[in-house]
Amino acid sequence: MRNKLVILSLLIFSFLSVMAQKPSLNRAYNAFTNGDYFEAKELIDLCVNDPKLSSKALTYLYKGNIYLYLANHEYEKKRENESYIIQFPDAPVQAYDAFIKTQTMDKQIDAYNILTPDVALPSLYGLLYVYGVDELIAERYQSAKNVLEKAIYCYELKTPDIPLHGELYFYYAYTLENLKDPNALPFYEKALNDGSENPNLFLRLMELYKLAGTPEKSDQLFEKMKQVETQDPALYLAEIDYHFYKKDMVRVKKMLDEVPASVYGNPDLLVNIANFFIQLEEYDDAKSYLTRALQYDKENYIILYNLGVCYYYLSEKKFKEYNEMDYTVQMEEITRIKKESKDLLAEAEFYFEKVILKEPNDLNVLNILRSIYGRNDSPKYDDIVKKIESLENK
Repeated sequence: MRNKLVILSLLIFSFLSVMAQKPSLNRAYNAFTNGDYFEAKELIDLCVNDPKLSSKALTYLYKGNIYLYLANHEYEKKRENESYIIQFPDAPVQAYDAFIKTQTMDKQIDAYNILTPDVALPSLYGLLYVYGVDELIAERYQSAKNVLEKAIYCYELKTPDIPLHGELYFYYAYTLENLKDPNALPFYEKALNDGSENPNLFLRLMELYKLAGTPEKSDQLFEKMKQVETQDPALYLAEIDYHFYKKDMVRVKKMLDEVPASVYGNPDLLVNIANFFIQLEEYDDAKSYLTRALQYDKENYIILYNLGVCYYYLSEKKFKEYNEMDYTVQMEEITRIKKESKDLLAEAEFYFEKVILKEPNDLNVLNILRSIYGRNDSPKYDDIVKKIESLENK
């Protein structure tokens, strides 16, 4: 008798389990209206996978609403508590796909207390934008592209309640660049037209205009930059680079004389300023900026190499000055200039040797050192000649 009761209990339990798992739109709807979004998700997923219910537009309408509210619910929890882990990050995409499918099945569909696709889709752009940027940060570029495309579709359905001021288009364009997609430029321009004041947008546009052979388009960017009063020093340097490209050296030199103080706290910008001075063959000024940059990063290859270049050419200048002196000049002055040239060359040697410690097989630097060692009758000359020959004969 006991065994029969156990078997009966198991049968009842199995029957109830089957009943509990039976797909039901009503149960999914009730869980949704009660705010039980996780339960509603499980229930609507059963409906979507059911052969009969999966053919009904109402199933996908419910799914779109449930996933939309689920996504909002999770992002709100994340906003309140940064440590909260979102369980269904793709919920906005699931909602979008469900609403689109609903429209293809029944454009006139409506249901009590449920958002129709026409109402829901324009509200989805924010959730899709956040998810797409998260995918971009994670370097899942193809996924980011797919999500942000959906966000753009929703964003453009009507005038957005909360404008994103170009950021959506900017991140989409940046994603395309990472995918080596040639269509990034028009989306950067859309970002500009949508009111973006992102300094990185101006930088990317200037670079792409240059690559496209239309650098003159940057003129309108400079006007826009003045309107938004951006103080980003990287933009200042980008404008100098643009005037270099146009060979407007008067403008270049004026801007180099008025470098904003904000540059001095950024070693990369200091190196860029120094490069402008190197192009102008104003090595003293370049050296000054590179010395500042070296305080931030004492082992930086580019800084060390460019300092070597500056000291080398400053030495050459002094050497030329010394060679052109005639004997009417006092010997004391000749000796002073000669010593200055030698001291500057020693500094160049010091920096190029530091570069070689980092890149032992850099033939360009090795050849420069060979020249320096030769001029100084250095005992290092023979060894470096052998090293260069061994590398060239590989």
